[in-house]
Amino acid sequence: MEVKTGEKASSLRWKILRRSLLRQSSTPNPANGFADDQTQTGINRISRRTNHGFNLIPSRLIDECEPNNSDGSTNRDARVCYTLPIHEIPQLFLTQRVDNHAHLSDFEICNKYNIDNTGLVCNWPSEDVLAYYCLSHADLFRCKKVIELGSGYGLAGFVIAAVTEASEVVISDGNPQVVNYIQHNIEVNSGAFGDTMVKPLMLHWNQEETFDIAGTFDIIVASDCTFFKDFHRGLARIVKLLLSKAGSSEAFFLCPKRGNSLDMFLEIVKESGLRFSVTENYDTEVWKRHERFMSGEDRESWPSYEKDHCYPLLIKITL
Repeated sequence: MEVKTGEKASSLRWKILRRSLLRQSSTPNPANGFADDQTQTGINRISRRTNHGFNLIPSRLIDECEPNNSDGSTNRDARVCYTLPIHEIPQLFLTQRVDNHAHLSDFEICNKYNIDNTGLVCNWPSEDVLAYYCLSHADLFRCKKVIELGSGYGLAGFVIAAVTEASEVVISDGNPQVVNYIQHNIEVNSGAFGDTMVKPLMLHWNQEETFDIAGTFDIIVASDCTFFKDFHRGLARIVKLLLSKAGSSEAFFLCPKRGNSLDMFLEIVKESGLRFSVTENYDTEVWKRHERFMSGEDRESWPSYEKDHCYPLLIKITL
């Protein structure tokens, strides 16, 4: 099956979805529609996913768990070591999914909890940038109560807990599978947190039972969380609910524009009575890597890089 010249991005992304749903055999089957070299080239060109992203927090796979569970099913997890680019800070070890297949059970959980499945896929590039930004502005978090929203594996939350001397860090997600990973990774990395209290939390942005944590956080952080427009109102609502009314509480989002998605979210933020600012060039190193991707100097590591979909803007939201 060939990728025709000018084939639409939407068509190619459907092929990516199809590929994720079908288990690949050891010998690719041309009938699956993605074995052809040209098809794979097209998929690589259009996929937004990247192996290294901005590579601000270098990572390496250090070991895969046993290939099979006792029931004969394949174990999809492995430990990933994240090396923070500063001295005298321990490395962080996060157990993550490493397979390339979506599973029916994942979609069933998404439907049950009205969530998306992206948090299980990988640590996305914007999360890497958020973690680096927090690392570079550690003083902002000292003695503060912090929550990460829609954290996925929560690299940024773990970095804040390890290096900033925050009083408390809550790493939250709406997917119970993801929260299980967060809990496990908190236990594994507990020696890196010093006196900082670190907690996992299952939190849906439309959740009503948040009275015990309402108005208690000095800082909220999140990355690439405005892509799904159906969740915009819930996200704006939970930000307003969680920010502390005392002092200078603030939310830091790092999100690409992704068409009109970010602009639509910011309109809802404004309607909610919140204030915001948007900064494009907020860090010298992040901007330098962005320019290298745009110029083609580093295209090989991220061939489908586009500013609109890949470069995260810094959004600050206040009451």
